[in-house]
Amino acid sequence: MKTFRLLAASAIALAATQSFAAPAGVSAQRLSEIDKTISSDAFEGRGPATRAETKTINYIVDQYRQAGLQPAGDTVNGKRQWTQVVPLLKSDITGNPQFTLNLGNGQSIQLTQGDQIALKAPLNGQKTINLANTPLLFVGYGVSAPERGWNDFKGQDVRGKLLVVLINDPDFEGGEGDFGGKAMTYYGRWTYKYEQAAKLGAAGVLIVHETDPASYGWNTVKNSNTNTQFDIVRQNPAASHTAFESWIQRPLAQQIFAASDLNFDQAKAQAKTKAFQPIPLKATLTANAQADVSTINSHNVVGYLPGKKYPDETVIYSAHWDHLGIGKPDERGDTIYNGGLDNATGIAQLIEQARAFVREPRTDRSVVFLAVTAEEKGLLGSEYYAQNPLFPASKTVGVLNTDGGSIWGPAKNFTISGSAKLDLLDMLIAEGKKQNRYYSPDPHPEAGHFFRSDHFSFAKVGVPAISFGDGNDLVKGGTARGEALGKEYVTKHYHQPSDEWSPAWDFTGMAQDVQLLHNLGRDLANSRLWPNWAPDAEFRAIRDKSAADRSPDAEPTAVPANAATAPKKGERG
Repeated sequence: MKTFRLLAASAIALAATQSFAAPAGVSAQRLSEIDKTISSDAFEGRGPATRAETKTINYIVDQYRQAGLQPAGDTVNGKRQWTQVVPLLKSDITGNPQFTLNLGNGQSIQLTQGDQIALKAPLNGQKTINLANTPLLFVGYGVSAPERGWNDFKGQDVRGKLLVVLINDPDFEGGEGDFGGKAMTYYGRWTYKYEQAAKLGAAGVLIVHETDPASYGWNTVKNSNTNTQFDIVRQNPAASHTAFESWIQRPLAQQIFAASDLNFDQAKAQAKTKAFQPIPLKATLTANAQADVSTINSHNVVGYLPGKKYPDETVIYSAHWDHLGIGKPDERGDTIYNGGLDNATGIAQLIEQARAFVREPRTDRSVVFLAVTAEEKGLLGSEYYAQNPLFPASKTVGVLNTDGGSIWGPAKNFTISGSAKLDLLDMLIAEGKKQNRYYSPDPHPEAGHFFRSDHFSFAKVGVPAISFGDGNDLVKGGTARGEALGKEYVTKHYHQPSDEWSPAWDFTGMAQDVQLLHNLGRDLANSRLWPNWAPDAEFRAIRDKSAADRSPDAEPTAVPANAATAPKKGERG
């Protein structure tokens, strides 16, 4: 067996020796036109299971057909369709939910949906939420991680209680500890906290929102949680969701703790230690809400180009087509959440990739172009595909996901979401050098981006997958301008109606990114390489279990070893 570094070198050498010209005709203007079209008010924010879904899907299918792709969705009467049906549980709160918080000191507060609290429509299969003086229990970060010797619950019975939990994980503020430092682990994600509460039989969850550890403001929480909610159809939804999944603002949490003769910051400091013990709070909550719950079908859109030699082996380009649809008005009275950057830019790149591949000689392996639904509701379209693949996961070479794109012009660098180590990253770095661009690790690993894009659904089933991130070292203005623009977007536009296409956006950097990802995918599609995760990656074992399914003539798996992808001292791999 070859050594660790020799295998990595073989992958990089392949990328270097198979030099291809840039894809002919990748157009910044066309990227802009696609983005402008599908993020316009006419597409009503591209909400799943609305009339806007039909319009969006028809647009993508038409673009795929014009580009020259073949349909690769569900098979009906022996014929491949353009879409894959994705059954979803849909839930909408009807009317205004009622909340009465009894602080336990003789004082009661009426809470308002969207102000102090953001309650999600129930996804546990029930149509009614009824809590009557349900006690609150502070469980720190709500983490049970035996492999790290960490348990915030300490064996306490949480059934029938509302769990008050902190967002992110215990290392966020200190930057070091049992969770690998500032970069968020999956234990820090709100999805994990809800899942753990359901697993333990709690009545519900109140996540305390704080902007820095969440990586977004309250407006994002409110806009994402008080509208229509979806989940994949589960056999036992109550095993994954409590009836009451919510967020609360920090000032309300402080008031709740003060009424229990506790200091919120001191309790938070205790929660950063293994010795933390759950803290019963004096407060109780009474809540009533009604929901309209049904099962609907949404759709992934799937086109492909069959490979010349190995049609059952696939390279997948992916992006989510959905956004938040129509919701609560902002201060301007705007109710349409257009999603111009998130993620009309990703769909524009997906369509341009299709055009580029069609214009070139057909690759040896198949190339799939997957536009997934319901990413904004929890990566649901990609999760459904990963669990019900149209092409075998064991023979999926890799996934290149685009969630967002460069709208501020060319950058000297690029990144990926999260700090995962895998061969795809080495290959991407080698390809980037041909553009005289350098790789920068995720500049904000504490935001947990690895768990917030559709590549994560593929990673969970072992498929090597990355979500590409445009660079922040802009040709015009450097990192100072790039960071300032990124911060402004998150603060003022992310998951808000103001995320709209602008004539001031510069798509030339996005065209450069399309070229970079195109060349990487084409190299893979014309090779016999099977990229893998690093030996210590949590997804490596899953991938290795399916090794026998892959072609015996394949080249040895490369393993990342260069300095760019190796973790620095004290940094999580």
